Order: sequence, then C-alpha cells, then structure tokens
Amino acid sequence: MAETVRRTSRKKEGVNLDALGLEMGNKPPQALDVEEAVLGAMLVEPATIDESMEELTKECFYDPKHRLIFQAMSDLVTEHSAVDLITVSEKLRSQGNLQEIGGPVALAALSQKIGAAAHIEYYIKILKQKTIQRDLITASHEILKQSYDDSTNVDELIDNAQTKIFDAIRSSVKKDVQDVGSLINEAMDDIQRLQGTTGLSGVPSGYPSIDAVTQGWQRSDLIILAARPSVGKTAFALNIARNAAVEHNMPVAVFSLEMSAIQLVKRLMTSESGLPADKIKGGAKLDKFEWVQLEDTLRNLSKAPLYIDDTPGIPLMEFRTKVKRLVKQRGVRLVVVDYLQLIQGPAELRTNREQEVAAISRTLKATAKELNVPIIALSQLSRNSVQRAGATGKPQLSDLRESGAIEQDADMVIFIHRPDYVGMSENPEDREKTFIIIAKHRNGETREIPMLFKSEKIRFVENDASLDMQAASMITESRMNSLSDFDNSGFEGSF
Repeated sequence: MAETVRRTSRKKEGVNLDALGLEMGNKPPQALDVEEAVLGAMLVEPATIDESMEELTKECFYDPKHRLIFQAMSDLVTEHSAVDLITVSEKLRSQGNLQEIGGPVALAALSQKIGAAAHIEYYIKILKQKTIQRDLITASHEILKQSYDDSTNVDELIDNAQTKIFDAIRSSVKKDVQDVGSLINEAMDDIQRLQGTTGLSGVPSGYPSIDAVTQGWQRSDLIILAARPSVGKTAFALNIARNAAVEHNMPVAVFSLEMSAIQLVKRLMTSESGLPADKIKGGAKLDKFEWVQLEDTLRNLSKAPLYIDDTPGIPLMEFRTKVKRLVKQRGVRLVVVDYLQLIQGPAELRTNREQEVAAISRTLKATAKELNVPIIALSQLSRNSVQRAGATGKPQLSDLRESGAIEQDADMVIFIHRPDYVGMSENPEDREKTFIIIAKHRNGETREIPMLFKSEKIRFVENDASLDMQAASMITESRMNSLSDFDNSGFEGSF
C-alpha cells in the first residue's frame, strides 16, 4: 500500500517521474537527505519554521512521506498551533496518515537527522533547485507528447509550451519584499527620466484632450472601449490605431473578429482620404481627381506599421501566441481587439457564458501585463444603457455586458455616448455630437470629453469645447508652475 502511495504521489499532471526516470536511465532530481534535514530542523528548531513555510511547498519534497509530514506542519501553522513531535504526530493521526509515514518512530528518527539550523537557507535553496528540475522534466515530457499529436493546433502548442516552461520556473521563484527607500530611489529615477523627455509617457491616442487625461495609453494597461452597436466603437478604435501608427510610427496590431481585413482597410482609407464612404465602398464612382487624391493621401498609411488579423472567433490561446510573436518580432506597442465577446474562451467554460467572458478578460489583462503593452478591447453594452430612465441616458459601468469581471480587470473603461442615438436629442445639429466618457481610470481622473463623429468620413474629431478644455488645463498648469516658482524664489530670499 505504501509503495502504491509513493508511486501515485510522484505523479504530476499524469506524469510518473519514477517511470520516466527509468525510461531515461536516470533518477529524477532529488535530495532526500536534505529533505530529512529540513523536516528535522522544523521539528526541533521553531526559528526555522517561518522561513521554510515561506519558501517551500509540499511539492518541493520528492518523497511522498515527507510531503505528508510537511503538509501536516503547514496545517498546524495555519491553525496557529505549535509544531513539534507530539503535535505533528497527532495531526498525522487525525488525517489518517501517521502509519503511512512510518509512525511516531519515523518522526523521532527525523529529529535526529537535523542539520545545523544556520544552514536552513542553503538547504531550502537545494530543494527549490530540485523542484525546478522536476517541473521542467514534467513540462518537457508533456510538450513532447503534445508535439507528437497531429490533432494539436500549432499556435496552441507553442503557447502551451511557453506557459508550461514559464510556470515551471516561476512557481519556485518568489519575489522578495522591497523596502520603501529603494522604491523611492527607483521612482525618483523614473521621474527624472520623464522630466528629461517631452511628450507623453504612453502611446498617443492622437486626441490632445484624451492624452491630457491619460498621458497616452500606458504599458500593461487593459483599456475597455464600450458602446452599443453602431455607435462607432470600431471607428474610434481604428482612429486611435491609425494615429499611433501613421503619426508616430508606433507598431500597432488590430485583431478584428467581426469585420474582414479588407473592410477595415476600406474604413481606414475613407478616414485617411476624407472621401465619402459610399465612393470607397463602390456605391458611387470616383472622379479622376478623387483617384489622385486617394493615392496621394494613402502613401503614409501604406507605409505605417499597422498589422491586421481578421481570424473569426479566434481562440484565446491562439490570440496570446500571436500577440507574443508580434511584440517580439514586430515590436508592437499597442494591441486593439474588436471585440472581446467574440474571442473563444476555454472549452471547459463555454457552457457558462459569464465565466467564459471572465476568463477572457483575465487573460487579456494578464497578457497586457506579461508583454508590457496596452491592450484596447472593445466591448458591447447591455440594453440597460438605452432603456434606463433618466435625463442623460449615459452608460454606466454596470452596463458592461455578460460579466462584472470586465469592469474589475480593466485599468480604464471608456464609453462612447451619442445623445441622438439614445433619443436624448432630436436637434439635427446634434447629430454629430459625441461624448468620450472615461468612466474608470485606475491611475488618473475620470472625465467626459465632447467630440464630433463625422460618420460620412468615419472619423472622430475634437470640437471647440474639448480643445478649450485642453487649453484651460494647460493654462492652469502653467499658472501653478508660475506660483511654484514664485514660492521658491520667496523661500530663497527669506534664507
């Protein structure tokens, strides 16, 4: 029975390390004497318990008996109970594992094999190294099996391989706490770097009134751009992508799950050329001078580092793999997803739509953080945003469709609100009036920014009100700087 437990306990995710070791002609990486020394020290030296619990998990012990003993100790620590021969024996007995580890005699024997308590840090390091080696063996074996399976999608295989190797290393490497003094020095260095540069700290949106609030789209941020259908989400997102790629030569990737790449490019051509949309779509003939205008205005767009993927219903793992490749090979600085709810989530969650959307949202945020690039994900709003009683009809965070996790995961949530669309204005002059509502901003202020949507040119432009707001903000900042200079000169004079 004990041998059966030993064999099954060494399996991880279906991999039997003992059998794999025999197949390879090698023993799995292990240090049983070090495991005994650590457990012995924990039994008789209370000072070693906290450090061991912080750095180790039961998976760090190769021998299944040692895993059971360490788990019993962990349970005692969680219960705020003392850890010694008697308490560990009782805990193992209550869990039905005392005989599995060899009884109280085995524990007593461990207490005699204690190494120097001062060497516990070195012992822990050895166990973590062995754990990493075993995890890498397990990950490599699974990658090998999947690679032989012809039914496995190659993009998914690459992403799984990267994830497994990364997880094998990360699981045993813990980040230490940092003192505030070193963090302040790092922050001061960053502030000094920013003082020496002009412009924005993030990817420009191309709209000064928006950039005044955001300082550009910041690295590792997940930005949710939400609106009801036909309000202009895709148009606004394309304007942002175009501004970054054409005006600032920053590589941008657009994942279009709803529209084809040709349709997106025709929208970009309409916005760039200023020609009527029906002429670009073929509904009306282009005049000779308009052909010249089209060719002249598209020169910059054709050279822009803008990459479009129109895979319909792209699986989540394939999306991650493609983004990683674009960031690594093309230097992509901004990713746009149109739209979030059309991504295929994990297969096991597709029967629960809320959990599937939550998994998609979490993965988008994790990808943005891992690759250190901003991701703008478009999202649908529920019908509540147009059915809600009230004077404004403006969307709210609770209107985000299908999962509250979207609001939770997002660093920024932006709504596009058109009063004429929700029936709040019947004035023909208000047809173009639009509000860009920054409803959530984890690292800054929220604001409503008035803009105009030129639907025939598929272009968002800033109106006089938003430009006046930007100018007022700049004047206020200038005055504050002047007052600061005056105060500083006053101090210098008084001393």
